[in-house]
Amino acid sequence: MFTNGQLVFGILFAIVFIIIIFFSYRHDKKLHKKHYKGSVWILLAFISFILFIVSIKWFFK
Repeated sequence: MFTNGQLVFGILFAIVFIIIIFFSYRHDKKLHKKHYKGSVWILLAFISFILFIVSIKWFFK
């Protein structure tokens, strides 16, 4: 399905991409704590809302 060259490229691309994302996040970590304080609660509320909708669907099934 894939040639050896495509597999090597895909694996190397994924590794380099993950490393770049890791260092970028590490560099911006202080800014994220400052500007996005409390965003965890919004995420939890969103997940709870989705779970609530799914539970209603299963309840009335």
